[in-house]
Amino acid sequence: MLRVLLSAQASPARLSGLLLIPPVQPCCLGPSKWGDRPLGGGPRAGHVQGLQRLLEQAKSPGELLRWLGQNPTKVRAHHYPVALRRLGQLLGSHPRPPPVEQATLQDLSQLIIRNCPSFDIHTIHVCLHLAVLLGFPSDGPLVCALEQERRFRLPPKPPPPLQPVLRGGQRLEAALSCPRFLRYPRQNLISSLAEARPEELTPHVMVLLAQHLARHRLREPQLLEAIAHFLVVQEAQLSSKVVQKLVLPFGRLNYLPLEQQFMPCLERILAREAGVAPLATVNILMSLCQLRCLPFRALHFVFSPGFINHISGTPHALIVRRYLSLLDAAVELELPGYRGPRLPRRQQVPIFPQPLITDRARCKYSHKDIVAEGLRQLLGEEKYRQDLTVPPGYCTDFLLCVSSSGAVLPVRTQDPFLPYPPRSCPQGQAASNPTTRDPAQRVVLMLRERWHFCRDGRVLLGSRALRERHLGLMGYQLLPLPFEELESQRGLPQLKSYLRQKLQALGLRWGPEGG
Repeated sequence: MLRVLLSAQASPARLSGLLLIPPVQPCCLGPSKWGDRPLGGGPRAGHVQGLQRLLEQAKSPGELLRWLGQNPTKVRAHHYPVALRRLGQLLGSHPRPPPVEQATLQDLSQLIIRNCPSFDIHTIHVCLHLAVLLGFPSDGPLVCALEQERRFRLPPKPPPPLQPVLRGGQRLEAALSCPRFLRYPRQNLISSLAEARPEELTPHVMVLLAQHLARHRLREPQLLEAIAHFLVVQEAQLSSKVVQKLVLPFGRLNYLPLEQQFMPCLERILAREAGVAPLATVNILMSLCQLRCLPFRALHFVFSPGFINHISGTPHALIVRRYLSLLDAAVELELPGYRGPRLPRRQQVPIFPQPLITDRARCKYSHKDIVAEGLRQLLGEEKYRQDLTVPPGYCTDFLLCVSSSGAVLPVRTQDPFLPYPPRSCPQGQAASNPTTRDPAQRVVLMLRERWHFCRDGRVLLGSRALRERHLGLMGYQLLPLPFEELESQRGLPQLKSYLRQKLQALGLRWGPEGG
């Protein structure tokens, strides 16, 4: 121990740290088992303060030990950190530290070891810190005794709670309900579902599963088929508010289940509860619209004057009218055989008047800005429009007006909108012939970002597929820009070359030769 404390090479850095530690005040260290009184609070307070001054002014380690050993009735817990700090100052304030007797250090250590059970936790921490800085060995008696006392003062750790044994549906519900649960491994989900008994698969569990698949774009046929089968089996017990959540992943993930009773079951539920929960009814129809499976009977009901008047005074009137406007567009473009009521023009609102929420949330990851710059340098700002919303309310990424000869025209000289409903077809017959009589074509460049697809990256989400399908039926010529191709372009020059090839493949011309 003496060799460690007096080593000229090892001690200066540690001892200099001691000089920066402020003096330890008795009022800071709390009461001890020896019955300390506050400063100035009794006849012995002066003696306690006087001993502290003597320790702070000691000229040698031997004098420190003498003051501590000769005044046992005056020594308090906080005096030991003062003594250790003064010892560090004495050893670090001289180029050649004064000689220290081995017995002196041993006696000082024994004094601290003997009295440390009466220290409070703060005093123990200070003494332990000072002992380490002074170079007392980590496996020596002083450090070990202080460390043992420190551990004794720590609050006991509560025993870990017993984890209940979960089976089947309980395990599935626990996993899906966890706040930190993001992407549960596919095989675990399937195995949990397979192990569950029929009575364990409650509507709550299946709704959690459906929401998880929709939220994370997981197009897992086995899990989706299980949800469809559950819906058919539990038809009589399910309300439309639960059904709308169970049907959500099918439309979002663009997946029509193989369960043969899926559509008949939904038609019966809609007929039974359409007037009970208007918003849930329209949400179910929105999912079916993405799957191109709209039942005529339900459309007759939601387009009836009674239903429209009923939802007009509700808090969700605007969102219902927006969904009804989209359903009316689907009827116009995709259901030539429908002869029932339609949404009155005065009730129609733009479907999606601005970019979708997912695009706005991920705009910093989008390729839209660099594609816009590539088009600006390639065509010029006057020959394309960005984020233009066309009737009946679909937002386009980039729109070009093209003459019959393939020349890209300045947008300001043309009406960028194609007529809606398309003029070439009688009302309700747009699906049979999507072309128009307008000699100028409208070309829409569609960004297909990574998050526009299901997790496997091959199937467009239902809302994206619906938008592209309807724009094509209205007469717009679509030019998809897949994320795989965009991500492979290194820098703006490569992207411009890529866009040039894409546009030329459509027969488009621009610049001096294009007019």
